[in-house]
Parts: sequence; structure tokens; C-alpha cells
Amino acid sequence: MSRAFYREAVAGLVAGVPHSAALIGPGSEVLEFDTARSADHDWGPRVLLFVPEDAVAEVEAVVAAGLPERFRGFPTVFGYHGVRRPGVLVGELGSWLVERLGFDPRGGVSLLDWLSASWQSLAEVTGGEVFHDELGLAAVRETLAWYPRDVWRYVLACQWRRIAQEEPFPGRCGEVGDELGSAVVGARLAREVMRLALLLRRRYPPYAKWLGSALARLPGSAELGESLAAAVAARSWREREEALAAAYGRLAALQNRMGLAEPLDGRVRGFHDRPFRVIGGDRFARALMAAVSDPVVRGLPLVGCADQVSDSVDVLTVPGRARAATLGALGLTV
Repeated sequence: MSRAFYREAVAGLVAGVPHSAALIGPGSEVLEFDTARSADHDWGPRVLLFVPEDAVAEVEAVVAAGLPERFRGFPTVFGYHGVRRPGVLVGELGSWLVERLGFDPRGGVSLLDWLSASWQSLAEVTGGEVFHDELGLAAVRETLAWYPRDVWRYVLACQWRRIAQEEPFPGRCGEVGDELGSAVVGARLAREVMRLALLLRRRYPPYAKWLGSALARLPGSAELGESLAAAVAARSWREREEALAAAYGRLAALQNRMGLAEPLDGRVRGFHDRPFRVIGGDRFARALMAAVSDPVVRGLPLVGCADQVSDSVDVLTVPGRARAATLGALGLTV
């Protein structure tokens, strides 16, 4: 509908004005996760229209005056994020990118830029569809389509590190009779495995609401999903540990096949002399970092990108906060 809305109702209003038009940014429809439920709020025919900065006000006025009242039965003016306005958002591309990401990729993308941009924001900018492009939006999306190879290895290493930090805990909690604690840690580990699976497949993990939906779309994810579902549903720590071990093994095998680092034994093993089975996530983190050639990336602490530094929505959705948190955690200089 957005594509047709642009072509049939909007394009004629900006004829002769250099512009780019797309459906990107926030919205479940951008990542194709929308359902009928999505239409109960912040929903209608919409398109983002990027024009030169000195043309924004004029184009806004022309669009507001020229839009039909309805398009395919839906009002073209509706409430969106608490503001009632036309479904056409007019803006300047650079300003919009800075607002979404904290930087304008057209001026280059630094290491801090890559690591401070949230996965959700990167997915929103590179997802969706571009309908018309005279201002370089397609090139921006191509630039941000995925991490540079060494940055990718680093983010993967940090994700394995997150698994390593807690992988013996489901068993340790269960050993003392704390099945609730074991289940909570097991669910946390399941989330980290889901994110790792997406990252290995070159997908920016979406925020929590759509994480399972995104995993289900990955090729060959059915068995991994079954293992994680078993881990989350397990009633005992031994069942939980067994299911998590199966999930770890599948991702270890995937990483080995991809050739991002030296292949490692993907079988689980004992946790030192304790009776808990782990994959040894730090082994995979070390192997990935050993394959990094950029000395600056190689020298970073295994803390990671913004989503690995903080779980706070109020940090990740405000680029300035995400950038400051990442900068401080990694000890980078601007």
C-alpha cells in the first residue's frame, strides 16, 4: 500500500523536485512483521519523502494541500506516535539519518558509528523499500547493509562472550534447588543464542517483540528453535542444560562452516571439575578475535556494540545516549 500511495497520490505532488521516497524507519511493516493487529494504532498509508533542506517547508505545504482525504479506503491523515498528521513525512535525508542513527553515513562510517548504532535502528534503515531515489538513499542502505568483516567478527566474539559469562549458571542454580533461578538464566541464554544465530546469518537482531519471529525466518532454524523452546519449557536444570547444549552445538557448527575463524570442536564439555556441561563460549570468542586484522578492533575489550552494552530501551532508542554508553564502555575516543 505504501508503494502505491507514493506512486498514485504523492509522486505527482513533487514532480520536478529532487527527492527520495521510501518506507523505512520505525514501524512493524518496515521489517514485514505487521499483522492485522498492527493496524490498531499508528497505522495508515504512509511514505517518507526526503527532499533538499531548503525545500522541506514548501513540499510539506504542497503535500498537505494536495493529498486526497482517503487512499484505498483509509484516511491519509491519522494519529502517528501521538501526533495527528499526514502519512507523508517530509524531511532532509541527512537530518533524518542523524536522528535515527546518530550519524550521517554519507560522510563515512567510523568504528564508533558501527558499534553505537542499535541493531533495531540499523534494521529499520536497511529494511523496508525505496520507491524513488535521487538523493543517494540506496547507497546509504548499501553501506549499512552489514558490518565490515572485522567489526562483524568482533560483535560475534562479544556475543559468544555473553554466553560464556552465564553458561554454567543454569546447572549451578539447579544444583542448589533454585529451579526458578535456573529457568531465568536459561531464558537469558536462549535470547543470546537467538541473537548470535541472527548475527551469524548477517541479520540485525530486532528488538524483543520480534526476536522469535526473526529467528523463525532464518534458513535451517527449525531445529535450533526446537532446542531453545525445550530449554525455555524445561522443568529441570538437567533438561534445560541438555537443550541449551544442543543449541550451542548447532551455532558452533555454523560458525565453523562459515570460515570466520579457526574451526573448533563444537561438542559440549565439562565446566572445569564441576558437573555442568558448557560449550566454552570464550573459545569461540578468542578464535574470532584471532582472525581480526584491524589492530584497533583487535584491541577493544570484549564488551561489544550498543545492544551488548545496554538492554535499556531508553538508551538504545536515543542515539546520543547509545553513543555515549558505547564510547564509555569501550574506551574509544571521538
